[in-house]
Amino acid sequence: MGKDSWEFVVIKAKENGVNVIGLTRGRDTRFHHSEKLDRGEVMIAQFTDHTSAIKIRGKATILTPFGEVESDT
Repeated sequence: MGKDSWEFVVIKAKENGVNVIGLTRGRDTRFHHSEKLDRGEVMIAQFTDHTSAIKIRGKATILTPFGEVESDT
């Protein structure tokens, strides 16, 4: 995997209503984007100059170049 591919994560909802929230870079961390996924939906997210963190609420599988993580409610 090349360096650029490290900036992506795949999020697959395991229940309805999983929230994916993008957080900003800079002096103050703020919410800047939010998506709601239903069971089975997949989102591919990217870290950018504006996005420094991604917060996930709900049951989901998160795939990263470093491995797979399961979130809970």
